[in-house]
Amino acid sequence: MFDVKDKIFLVTGAAAGIGKGVACALAEKGAKHIAILDIDVKNGKALEAEINCQYGSDIAKFHKCDVTTAELDAAFDATFKQFGYIDVVINNAGIMNDGPDFYLKALEVNVTSLIRSSLKAYNLMRKDNGGKGGTIVNISSIVGLMQSSLLPIYSAAKSAVLQFSNCLGAEQTHGRTGVRVLAICFGTTDTNLINGYVGAIDDVIENIIPQALSRMPKQGVDDAVKGLLVAIEKGQSGDTWLITSGKPAENITQTVKDSYANLSKTMMN
Repeated sequence: MFDVKDKIFLVTGAAAGIGKGVACALAEKGAKHIAILDIDVKNGKALEAEINCQYGSDIAKFHKCDVTTAELDAAFDATFKQFGYIDVVINNAGIMNDGPDFYLKALEVNVTSLIRSSLKAYNLMRKDNGGKGGTIVNISSIVGLMQSSLLPIYSAAKSAVLQFSNCLGAEQTHGRTGVRVLAICFGTTDTNLINGYVGAIDDVIENIIPQALSRMPKQGVDDAVKGLLVAIEKGQSGDTWLITSGKPAENITQTVKDSYANLSKTMMN
């Protein structure tokens, strides 16, 4: 069991929604420090003040951060300089928008920046590189586990996150580096990600998406946060956890491995 108490956390996309819920839950569980990264300055600073007022000064620190820019490195560097290490990085920032004016930025946030953040954390944490080990938590999605015609770009991004996290977290690497990597597949969660505008690759699909989302079983932010903490506390490197529909977090690692094993068999025929 991993113990949150007295650990240093860095969380992207943490000013609202699941990220905010995670930051508050970590503080409640006794985290030593939570670096809150987000582009939303107003809500980010408010969250910093709220946590520090309730749990003690310097428990939380807001860093204005567009994860696609050098601000990501600056937030890492400032946190590492202050404490000398980071125990857990949670890559939660995300955009769900396949629209023609948004999809390139979405891919930057959902894939490129997540990988860049993961590798930054990986190299700071590596025991074989002078670090003390650590944990990287990457947020995928249920659409990384299925094929959907509604959001092909978002689905591709979350599939990439799942595969990247599973491969980076493989025991061959974890055993050498001491860096644990977890993939989290959230189901539809009641946040701005689904309640705001969701662009699509064309106008026909864009008109279908709101109705499709309304039919999907939803969970609250509290359900998502509770499940994420279970995964952090119990997960092994390379694990995939499913957190959906308000149900308890489920370790689906073997199912994912079996699925890839079946796909791999096609190469042998």
